[in-house]
Amino acid sequence: MPTQVTSMLGSPDAERISLNQRTTARWSVPEAVDGCRRAGVRWIGLWREDVAAVGIETARQAVDAAGIGVSSLCRGGFFPAAGPAAFDARLADNRSAIDEAVALGTDVLVLVCGGIVGDLTTSRQQVADAIGALAPYAGERGVRLAIEPMHPMYCADRSVIVTLRQALDLAEQHPVEQVGVVVDTFHLWWDPEALTQVARAGARIASYQVCDWLDPLPDLLLGRGLPGDGVIDIAAFTDAVDAAGYRGPIEVEVFNADVWERRGDDVVADVLAAWPVAVLGRDR
Repeated sequence: MPTQVTSMLGSPDAERISLNQRTTARWSVPEAVDGCRRAGVRWIGLWREDVAAVGIETARQAVDAAGIGVSSLCRGGFFPAAGPAAFDARLADNRSAIDEAVALGTDVLVLVCGGIVGDLTTSRQQVADAIGALAPYAGERGVRLAIEPMHPMYCADRSVIVTLRQALDLAEQHPVEQVGVVVDTFHLWWDPEALTQVARAGARIASYQVCDWLDPLPDLLLGRGLPGDGVIDIAAFTDAVDAAGYRGPIEVEVFNADVWERRGDDVVADVLAAWPVAVLGRDR
């Protein structure tokens, strides 16, 4: 491991590093947890389907045995539905996701709110209605629903909530301990209001996720870059979330087919090497 990486591990800044499981997508939950342990990474962000593949009990045992915390569970949401029965099924699935978050020991459930079903206005109203129905259930269980605004290019099929302003307008209708927001550099970097809205978010920030925007973008879904490989000033976002009072884990979440083909240990080593400058802005 490079000298600058080993010297950083154990520092307060390094304590915040979280490996979102998608960054090393070929690793199972136990493999990803063990990879974090080997690298000295203290947090991991888990995905429901990967947890289901090994079972919640096995996943929880792995993170507990490694002494690693679960920074978030992804994902709930996908609320817009064609008809009351389908909408109720969405709510039931999200209640299950909340229960899974509790079982895994995390207090953050990331919401990818869902794309258009029918029309945009109705779909956005269904998102608001669903969060209103779920927020008390989540709060009773000590879980925060974290609304993730996504880049507008995903509005049709992923999320009709596309700006941090929209996400905060929804979140602020509920107690702060029940509903927060995700600040994700990939989805927000383009928005001239982004940093102003981060300041507004304050205690509503439930999760902070980082990756880079590659230019040219190689793939709509699998084209995210490791921090430092693209055009986003990630350090400016880190400064902003810190100034807003967020002191939680910083998840590196990268969807990239080329990255997924590499050895997970090498990917984690690259994340650690890039961290001081690309994410924290040290020595810029």
